[in-house]
Amino acid sequence: MAKEKKPRNALLDRAQYVALRVVSAGLHSWPIDLNLQIAKFIGGLWFRFGRKHRERATGNIRRSFPEKSEHDIATLAEQSMQHLIMFAVEMLFTTRLIRIDTWQKYCVVDRANFGPLLELLMKSSNSPTQGRGMIMLTGHYGNWEVLGYTLATLGFGSIAVARPLDNPYINDWVMGVRERRGQRIIDKKGAIEEVSTTLARGGVVGFIADQNAGKKGMFVDFFGRKASTYKSIGLLAMEYKVPVVVGCAVRVGDRFKYRMHMQDVIRPEDWKDQDDPLRYITQRYTKAIEDFVRAEPGQYLWVHRRWKTRPKGEAPERFD
Repeated sequence: MAKEKKPRNALLDRAQYVALRVVSAGLHSWPIDLNLQIAKFIGGLWFRFGRKHRERATGNIRRSFPEKSEHDIATLAEQSMQHLIMFAVEMLFTTRLIRIDTWQKYCVVDRANFGPLLELLMKSSNSPTQGRGMIMLTGHYGNWEVLGYTLATLGFGSIAVARPLDNPYINDWVMGVRERRGQRIIDKKGAIEEVSTTLARGGVVGFIADQNAGKKGMFVDFFGRKASTYKSIGLLAMEYKVPVVVGCAVRVGDRFKYRMHMQDVIRPEDWKDQDDPLRYITQRYTKAIEDFVRAEPGQYLWVHRRWKTRPKGEAPERFD
C-alpha cells in the first residue's frame, strides 16, 4: 500500500515562498559572479557539515571512479555540492541575464558541434504542419535549466517534462520563470498525452534522462553499475520515429557562463536493425550522459540517488 503524503501546511509554504523572494531580491542587488562565489562558499560548508549528502556523493564517486584517490574523490564531491548551490543561485538570474541580445555573452556555442542540433531544431517546430519531431535529453549536470531556456530564447520552443516542486507557491513562481521565453513545463505525472501530441505534430520534447526509474525501469550500465532507467523515452522515439539528441550546458569556470555541447544524436536508422531497439536507445543515451559527466565530473549531481533501485537479488548500497 502506498504511503499517504502528509497534508502541506499552507502558512509554512507561504512563509517559505516569501523568504525565497526576499532572498532573491537581495541577491539581485549584487553582481551574479559575486553571488556565485558566496554560493560556492556555502556549498563548501554543506560538504563539511552535511554528512549524509557528503557520504552519498563520495560513495557514488568512489564506485564510479575506482581509480581515483580518496583526496580526489573528496575534491569532486565538494565541487559537486558547491555546484548545486551555485546552480540554485543561477536559476534566479537566468531570466534577467539570458535575453535575445545578451545570450552570446553567457553561452559559448561550438558551431561544429552544435550545428547538427540547430539543423534538427530548424526542421522541428510546434506547428501541426511542419517538423519531424525530436526528443532532447540531458542529465543532472552543468546547468540543465539554462540549456532549454536559451534555446527557447532563440525561438526554439519545446515542452519539458519535470516533477513539480513540493511547495506550490514556489513551484508556480519557478515554473513561471522557466516558461518566460516559450518553454512549457509539464508535470511528468499524466504527461504522456501531451508529449505524444507534441511529437506527433513535429514538436520538441525535453527530458532529464538520468533519474532512477524504480523497479519497473530498464537496467542499463551507467559508470559500470546497473542503473534503473525509464523506458518511456525509447518507446516514444520508436513510436514516432524521431531522433534523440543528448546534450548539456557546462559551466565555464566559476562564472555565469556556459559551453553548449551536443554529445550524441541517435537517429531512427541507428536502431532500425537492432535486435532490441529499446535497450539500444536507452543504453546509448545513458552512455552519452556518462561521457559528458566524465569530462567534468565535479559538475554532476552526485548526491542524486541515481542507483537507488537495484536489480533483483542485489543489496541496496550502504550510503543510499
